[in-house]
Amino acid sequence: MRLHVKQVNRFFLLATAPFIGILLCLMISYQPIELKLDTRPYIPIESMQSQTNNINDQLMKAQSTVKSTLTTLHQTSELYQKTLETTNSIVLTTKSQVKMPEYIYNRRVISKLGTPYETVKTDRISIELFKVNPGVYRGYAMKVKLKDPSAMSMSLGKDTLGGSETTLQAVRRKGAIAGINAGGYADDRKRRYPLSTTVLNGQYLTGFEASYKNLAFVGMNSYGKLIGGKFYNQKELDKLKPKFGATFVPVLLQNGQKMPIPIKWQTSPKRAPRTIIGNYKDDQLLILVIDGYDENGGSGATLQEIQNKLLQLGVRNAYNLDGGGSSSLILNGRVINKPSDGALRSVPTHFLFFK
Repeated sequence: MRLHVKQVNRFFLLATAPFIGILLCLMISYQPIELKLDTRPYIPIESMQSQTNNINDQLMKAQSTVKSTLTTLHQTSELYQKTLETTNSIVLTTKSQVKMPEYIYNRRVISKLGTPYETVKTDRISIELFKVNPGVYRGYAMKVKLKDPSAMSMSLGKDTLGGSETTLQAVRRKGAIAGINAGGYADDRKRRYPLSTTVLNGQYLTGFEASYKNLAFVGMNSYGKLIGGKFYNQKELDKLKPKFGATFVPVLLQNGQKMPIPIKWQTSPKRAPRTIIGNYKDDQLLILVIDGYDENGGSGATLQEIQNKLLQLGVRNAYNLDGGGSSSLILNGRVINKPSDGALRSVPTHFLFFK
């Protein structure tokens, strides 16, 4: 009986052991749970409703402000656009008005020259060719507007001191659109040297020589302005900053006034083919090339006739270049005038014009 009781106890212990183990684990790992109460102050529902309404009012005001601001910005943008359009219109009108005196003056010049029968117009240069025929002589007038000072230069015959070439050869060799003969020259054993003071690329080719026997220098400065006259010391010419130029005789006009023509040049030769370069008050250039059948004084124009014609055309300053058989005018690859030699003469300097 006792044995049976022991067996029962053992069985009971074995049966309850797992539950006892679980109970002990729970007791060891047990952590007390604290109950936390909300300590925040109590807000009545009425107060929350009031705050909500206040926030809603502020949002409505903000929305209204945004709408008002957007409307103002839109109106400001429209006003700016209208102002910009008005300003652009004023600028265009102003530009047009600024160009109007130039246009009117140019029309007056052209009205005296007639209708151009050949033109060249690029961003750098504008050339208009006219016929001149007052009844006593015949020739050509070429009006040139330099939009870029580099659109005109002077060439030296074959780029060699003492070298010479025709104006057509110089035009082709340099890629020019037009050209005329420039200064006088002196022969020396079949070589031709520029007469007196000559400037090329801003440098004196053979040094400065004071004016003598009514010789005058004529050329262009670095700003594309025609310069010229008699110079008795280098400083006088240096002040004008010559870029290129040559020498011949005489000065025909200065500041719209006739200059005295030397006695010799009134009669020897009396008439002749001529090449003249001058400028208007707006710095446009006018080139006259007058035809003649020889250099003996029986054809062409007198210098007095040329003076009168230049004044009639409104030219301010003008200078006589080498004439006779040297006179030549090239435009668009063609010889425009009729050289008195029957063919173009080789000379050492040429004024060239470029597109």
